[in-house]
Amino acid sequence: MPATSRPQRAAASGTTPPSLRRSRPRYAERVVEALLMIAAFVSIATTIGIVIALIPPTVDFFGKPEISVWDFLTGTDWSPLFAAGQRQFGVIPLVSATLVITAIACLVAIPLGLGAATYLSEYASRRVRDVLKPVLEVLAGVPTVVYGFFALEFVTPFLGRVLPFEIDIYNALSAGLVMGIMIIPTVASLAEDAMTAVPNSLRDGAYALGSTRRQVSVRVVIPAALSGIVAAFILGISRAIGETMIVAIAAGGRPNLSLNPLEEMQTMTGFIAAAGLGDQPTGSVGYETIFAVGTLLFLITLVMNLISIQLVRKYREVYE
Repeated sequence: MPATSRPQRAAASGTTPPSLRRSRPRYAERVVEALLMIAAFVSIATTIGIVIALIPPTVDFFGKPEISVWDFLTGTDWSPLFAAGQRQFGVIPLVSATLVITAIACLVAIPLGLGAATYLSEYASRRVRDVLKPVLEVLAGVPTVVYGFFALEFVTPFLGRVLPFEIDIYNALSAGLVMGIMIIPTVASLAEDAMTAVPNSLRDGAYALGSTRRQVSVRVVIPAALSGIVAAFILGISRAIGETMIVAIAAGGRPNLSLNPLEEMQTMTGFIAAAGLGDQPTGSVGYETIFAVGTLLFLITLVMNLISIQLVRKYREVYE
């Protein structure tokens, strides 16, 4: 009769050996759990702190008799730093410039990011993936001020030579193109993680039916990972909306209500950066406009995140 160990005999009899019983609490796990809870609460507290910092100056801004929320949201002239009597508080030029540059960035980042994610997940070997993914993510570590000067000193002159149209020194096109390059790693990395999480059984079943690698990628993997891919797109768009240095350096500082990307524009973040560096006394109208625009930017980002949550819930696939 073969010899059996004590744990094996205990398992056969349905009892747990004393050496495997939980005789004392695991304090290390409790410490880790407490640290993780603190990290979660820090994120929540930071968001609450941002809201608390934005609300009082914004309320004071809209409490002035010459400013109304309706004029702020629908006005087409933006000159809040002019002398009294000449000020205009229509934020539409800043919003339109933000949307134009974000749209250009998305046209660059979404197809290239999804293509890079598809290649890394479905076509590249493990060795190639281990090399390319860190190299791709290096782009995310480049300071945005470097991207801004790259757009101003290289991309804009290049566009001026190759385009048949006249282009301003500061323009939305170069800022949008470089911003799209900047957010490619964000889209590619998150989308690739979502595609890698798709079970291999789905791929094997599609290959067993005679599908090609392209068909498996487009018709099986991408639909199965759609929730994560959509979340990657929304996060990339949110980052483009909140980007500051690229637009402050390359897009210009003139509020311009135009859809022509070859013209100079000023985005919401660009105005915040420019006004924040100026000599605006605390409590003045010019000072409070920074918080009003910041509040609008915060609300836009919040709406984008809420849309992302709903889309992720709608297209989420659960695998067991």
